[in-house]
Amino acid sequence: MSARIFKLILVMAILSTTRWAMADGLSSGQDLQATIVLNGQPCDQVVGVKRNADSDYVATCKDGNRYHVFINPQGRVVVQKL
Repeated sequence: MSARIFKLILVMAILSTTRWAMADGLSSGQDLQATIVLNGQPCDQVVGVKRNADSDYVATCKDGNRYHVFINPQGRVVVQKL
């Protein structure tokens, strides 16, 4: 198995785990930080979380970036920079 395929499988496994964690209402700073980073956005540490609804959060990172993290109607995790 090539390193590229292995990395792709690893990222997909982490993303699916993160989606299930959010669907179950788990919203720790570490879960949100992993979700943000895996979606290609910078976040060194989540220092604040505001829950808007089930699986819908605003996360504030130590570096000052803020993100809206939620699950869309198709069941995909979305990270939007605010």
